Amino acid sequence: MEHGGRGRRPGCSSRLAGRGVVRVRRTAPVANAVGLLAGYALDRLFGDPRRWHPVAGFGQVAGALERRLHRPDRTAGAVFTALAVGGPVVVGAVAAAATRHRPVTRAVLVAAGTWTVLGGRTLRHEAAVMGRTLRDGDLPAARLRLGNLCGRDPSTLDESELARATVESVAENTSDAVVAPLLWGAVAGLPGLLGYRAANTLDAMVGHRSERYARFGTPAARLDDLLNLVPSRLTGLLTIAVAPVANGDRERAWRVWRRDRNDHPSPNAGQCEAAMAGALGVRLGGRNMYFGRSEVRPFLGDGPRPEARHLKRAARVSGAVGLAALGLAAAYPVTVGRLAGAVARRSLRAVGPGPGSGLLSGPAGFVGGLLSGQAKAGGGLRTAGRGGGLLSGGPGSGRGLVRGAAGRVSGR
Repeated sequence: MEHGGRGRRPGCSSRLAGRGVVRVRRTAPVANAVGLLAGYALDRLFGDPRRWHPVAGFGQVAGALERRLHRPDRTAGAVFTALAVGGPVVVGAVAAAATRHRPVTRAVLVAAGTWTVLGGRTLRHEAAVMGRTLRDGDLPAARLRLGNLCGRDPSTLDESELARATVESVAENTSDAVVAPLLWGAVAGLPGLLGYRAANTLDAMVGHRSERYARFGTPAARLDDLLNLVPSRLTGLLTIAVAPVANGDRERAWRVWRRDRNDHPSPNAGQCEAAMAGALGVRLGGRNMYFGRSEVRPFLGDGPRPEARHLKRAARVSGAVGLAALGLAAAYPVTVGRLAGAVARRSLRAVGPGPGSGLLSGPAGFVGGLLSGQAKAGGGLRTAGRGGGLLSGGPGSGRGLVRGAAGRVSGR
């Protein structure tokens, strides 16, 4: 049988398709890394938008959903958490899948998502404003300002207690609003960014101790605890590493972190607060007053109680931790993530096709996509069960722009 002279040689199409797959595998991680860098730069330059913040919109939608689904039991809370977190994850997964062959568009979307979910500049700004207000001796103004950082009752707090609340909120929110979003963005791309912020926002909305949310908010609080296990510990270690930028002592920060980090009732907050206490050379913890209740926290660190002068140093540490986390996050998709994805794909090919292998194999699979930092359709949809995040306590939640994770355990 004759073949036309213009016909392609057998196997040509498969080779071209293979090259296309390889090109996608190479460009998608680079696009994610570029997007993370650009989004961080936007947050550093502009901070949170004053109006029409996407997190505020999410908070309003989540609030309406909570009012419709609320029951005083954990099952209802689990359904609410799954829907409220799953929605942003699915949106991110669809967007990631649609831009698999469009690296520039992918980078733009990741940049926009990163800018949306980060809160580093706003966090440092609030700490600086609080410091100036306390130095001016304007306690009434400082008490009003504290609501932008945490949910404590400021009506009876003096300078030292206001400064302590600020330092503790800066320490914890450095993880919640900077390190954790970058980490989840590096590992899971757009679904990771949006899903993490959604889960963290829900924790601020319903995860705290109260009669209404004692059981309903437990799933959201537990999901937030799970998603922050690694970021909080990374934040603690980075805080120790950058302590000298605020005239801190690495050795002291390391000693305090190792000694005190597990004394906090939260599995994550103590990691960040103990490291910050050691870096600044202050003692955190004590009685926290909330609206209608109080909690006594163990002391973390040695030295004097925080004062206004410590807030500028805390903000400086927070900024340095954010830059270090950015470097790790941007490097992950094109280094460890790509290598891990290649190993996962090779392992799956060695096992061979089997029942359900389509969900796990290939560049769009959960294993390859998650480990390579490519948030593609298969991987992104599977990460929906893991949650992820949108800006803790956004205006829509009614708890301040940079609310600390007000979890049932941490009660920030």
